[in-house]
Amino acid sequence: MSKEVLKFDAEIEKIFQLMIHSIYENKEIFLRELISNASDACDKLRYQAVTKPDILGKDKEFKITIKADKEAKTLTITDNGIGMSRADLIKNLGTVARSGTQRFAQQITGDDAKDSNLIGQFGVGFYSSFMVAEKVKVISCAAGGKKAHIWESAGTGKFTIDEAKEKYPRGTTVILHLRDEEAEYLDEYRLRHVIETYSNHVAFTIALIKEDGTEDIVNKGKAIWARSKSDISEDEYKEFYRSVSFMGQDEPFMTLHNKAEGVIEYTNLLYIPSSQPFDLFHPDRSTRVKLYVKRVFIADEGIDLIPSYLRFLRGVVDSEDLPLNISRETVQNNLVVQKIKASITNRVIKELKTKMTKDLDGYMKFWENFGSVVKEGLCDGYEPRDEIIEICRFRTTKSGDKTITLKEYKDNMKEGQNAIFFITGDDVESAMASPQLEGFKKKDYEVVLLTDSVDEFWVNVLHEYQGIELKSVTRADSEDSLEEKDSAKAQDEDGEKKEDVKSVNIGEHNSVELVSFIKDNLGDRVKDVRTTHRLTDSPVCLVAAEGAMDIRMERFMVDNKQMAQANAKVFEINPEHPIIVKLANELAENKNIKTLSDTIHLLFAQANIIEGEPVKDIAGFNKRMNELMQKALAA
Repeated sequence: MSKEVLKFDAEIEKIFQLMIHSIYENKEIFLRELISNASDACDKLRYQAVTKPDILGKDKEFKITIKADKEAKTLTITDNGIGMSRADLIKNLGTVARSGTQRFAQQITGDDAKDSNLIGQFGVGFYSSFMVAEKVKVISCAAGGKKAHIWESAGTGKFTIDEAKEKYPRGTTVILHLRDEEAEYLDEYRLRHVIETYSNHVAFTIALIKEDGTEDIVNKGKAIWARSKSDISEDEYKEFYRSVSFMGQDEPFMTLHNKAEGVIEYTNLLYIPSSQPFDLFHPDRSTRVKLYVKRVFIADEGIDLIPSYLRFLRGVVDSEDLPLNISRETVQNNLVVQKIKASITNRVIKELKTKMTKDLDGYMKFWENFGSVVKEGLCDGYEPRDEIIEICRFRTTKSGDKTITLKEYKDNMKEGQNAIFFITGDDVESAMASPQLEGFKKKDYEVVLLTDSVDEFWVNVLHEYQGIELKSVTRADSEDSLEEKDSAKAQDEDGEKKEDVKSVNIGEHNSVELVSFIKDNLGDRVKDVRTTHRLTDSPVCLVAAEGAMDIRMERFMVDNKQMAQANAKVFEINPEHPIIVKLANELAENKNIKTLSDTIHLLFAQANIIEGEPVKDIAGFNKRMNELMQKALAA
């Protein structure tokens, strides 16, 4: 097949513009990315060779070589890994089929520092070559293939594909034609420094071809996780973190390097990032920890090695017990993998709990980034929820800007308090302003403020903490906790019971009449109407009926088309509020019935607005509001 000229996808054009016109100070990362790609290619072939040893032929020792030609101004990186076919070259280097390429293009900000840190995160490290090269040529022969193909581009919107005339060995060669101003990357000492800085951990030999043609092995060539902790410097740990996390210059928040021995044997070198990975909230909830078996790479995606609520972890797990020929499909249900998963999960939670105990300020940086993700584990019955809840922290009505654990909440509970109270909301401010809190504040009961979307789910799964019920203040039955003291019938000095304190202001008969009048006016828009003890300052509020889901959870279900429509709520009125007292008195005197009806509809609309619920009759709401204001101004 003759040479073919093809166009890049539009998204890749954006990436080229970023790379070609970059002014990054750390352009040297291009070499880290190309070495990383070469290492991955060797890993993939080594894995295939477990079941197909003949695919290696006579070339059984994996190796990456780097050669600088000062006269030709080229830098060449060669590996003898899995290689690429013609179709692979087009797909991997010319289209957005490459995972993450499109998302990378969408997130380019124009801020050099931020954009630089995105390189590698999205699997687009190859294109960093154009930060230093005016033209790039890739020659590749797929393992088991007979022909090599040449990909070439100057980053001008197109690339060429041609069949190589000469015979090339298995693997890939990347030739960078460097710009004049990037001649430093032809210097042997500069190249050595970059390799030692960024790629010393690579498990395959990295050889630098010297000017006299001899080879100089630059890296240690041993998997960093297989080395002793005492033999690894802090800088080496950090550079390995950056190579497996693709988090730019991010520092690891926590490093976990452990070797488990006993029933199962494995080594893990795991990191918790200091900042959120770009795909933390991606719908597929993918984990990014690489699985090795006896230093042979198996897989890094689509394996159930790390629970999804710990998906921020980066690093490697190397098992001594799994068979080398295990497939990516069978690894999912392997008992050893499940035991490793449980062991790692317990270790991570234990380390986080220790961090929280010894360095709360440091822990809070982690919690701000990943707290909402960790709480996803509370929704899964197969995960250690009792341990997970102990590392969760919450804002409350009494904590101010601080956070507390549920254990601290329990220790501070008021005498006679029978539940751990909580309220959900879009943010702390709106939750604190909720009228449903008024009675609890008056009783000096602390209420947990839950403002992450995941909170709606786990509170419906974890119903109690250490034997104490978790109870939403927005549910109708939560009022029982306030009635124990406030609505019990008070007794006078002679031992005779008085009328309920809250009913005295409007009278028992007037209260019944008003509730009936409201029901008639609102009809099926409400589940029920009743007086309440939970309100002190507000005239009305909405609560979920007994047995129904919380208001915010129901709204989530409706928004996501999992429910056709919301259920009617219980409309509660405060019998001590001046507005309610006025309504009851005027109703008893049969005065201003039209105004009373309009006021009730306005109060109902107000209650919906406070809860974030839609006001269905907007036109009617506006008309009633205007008429009421006119009457008030005319009075």
